[in-house]
Amino acid sequence: MPRIAYVNGRYVDHRAAAVHVEDRGYQFADGVYEVIHLFRNRLIDEEPHLDRLDRSLRELDMAWPMGRAAMRVAMREIVRRNGYATGLLYIQVTRGVAPRDHKFPQLPMSSLVMTVRPIPEFPDDMREEGVAVVTIDDIRWARRDIKSISLLPNVLGKQAAADAGAYEAWMIDADGMVTEGTSSNAWIVNGEGTLVTRPADHDILRGITRQAILRMADELDIAFEERPFSRDEALGAREAFMSNSSHFVTPVTRIDDNAIANGRPGSLSTALHERYLDFMKEFQKLN
Repeated sequence: MPRIAYVNGRYVDHRAAAVHVEDRGYQFADGVYEVIHLFRNRLIDEEPHLDRLDRSLRELDMAWPMGRAAMRVAMREIVRRNGYATGLLYIQVTRGVAPRDHKFPQLPMSSLVMTVRPIPEFPDDMREEGVAVVTIDDIRWARRDIKSISLLPNVLGKQAAADAGAYEAWMIDADGMVTEGTSSNAWIVNGEGTLVTRPADHDILRGITRQAILRMADELDIAFEERPFSRDEALGAREAFMSNSSHFVTPVTRIDDNAIANGRPGSLSTALHERYLDFMKEFQKLN
């Protein structure tokens, strides 16, 4: 079955999908996006993702390309047409097509593109072995809470991780504190067993999986703190992990070639990963 893309009201062959050369997303990275996990034919945490999309659009004074109810219909149709049970739904909204000018167009009409790609369910080796991360300077703009398509610093960081044989890069701010990964939120478990992650202010993206993990920690009576932590604190942590919509809770077992604790996924990371899988299975039954 060929992949199908949605481009401004049309369902087209993915290989032929295109936007205009003067789309402001292409010209200025003037747009936002969301990625929603499709798990066994159900979109996980769909409403929180749409809430965050709404916030990103409002922060950039950008209009919805259609009403929210109509968007949900289009999302389900693109999922149906692609026929994947498990995958990622990518949604991108830009300020639309206009003659190239830094100022907003007078009569903007937002553009909407959606694609779906298949992914396997969580890889066993990532759960059983964990992943390595490297640390890099955080060179991004000051509004990281907006899920902007302007991702060049993240691209450079992800490539730096790949060049070092690592899976992810954790970014370090001017004060020496970890902000987040290039495509994930960063977590540690300190020596007292407390879960620690940076507060979701303007410095990081308010990850949807991040919010779910905090709810689960509360349900499971796991102590947690929302505060910055340093690279050195991460190196001395009992556990470390990353989270995102693609891979939920992924244990981090090495940082900059230093093993975390015994170099194996920790019990709390594993428990949260299993709890998140249970949550998705429960979500699938209810929706």
